[in-house]
Amino acid sequence: MGGRADQATYKQVCEGDTGHVEVVRVTFDPDEISYRELLDVFFGMHDPTTLNRQGSDTGEQYRSVIFYADEEQQRIAEDVIAEMTAAKAFPEPIVTAVEPAEEFYKAEGYHQNYYNENSRQPYCMFAISPKLAKLEKKYAEKMKA
Repeated sequence: MGGRADQATYKQVCEGDTGHVEVVRVTFDPDEISYRELLDVFFGMHDPTTLNRQGSDTGEQYRSVIFYADEEQQRIAEDVIAEMTAAKAFPEPIVTAVEPAEEFYKAEGYHQNYYNENSRQPYCMFAISPKLAKLEKKYAEKMKA
C-alpha cells in the first residue's frame, strides 16, 4: 500500500522502487478490540523510531506507517503518537507516518500465512516468534475469553 506504482507484487515491493510498504490489513470488531488497542499492539511490535528500517530489513518498503480508513482513525493515530511523544515512550523520536489508506495489494499465495508456513526459518524464529510471544503474554487473558 501507499506507493507510486500502478500495481504491486511482493517481488516488486521487495525491490524497493515502487514506493509501496509491506503492510498487514487488519479487519477488526470494535466491540472486541478498539482501534487504540490495535495501535498499542502496533507500537509494541516494531520500532517506530527508525526511518525506512525494521530490524535488519532496510528500504522505503519497511517504513513505519499507519494507513487510516477514516478521519476518526486518523485523529486517534495522531493523538496516540502525540501522547507517546510527550511521554517519551521511546528514546528516539517517533517517525511513524499517518496516511490515508489506498489500494491494498494482497501478496501472492506463496507469501500468505508466511509465519505459519515458515516458522522454522531463521527470520521467523528470531524476529517474529519473540514478538508473538510478547503479544500472547500481554493479551493472554483477553485471548482466553
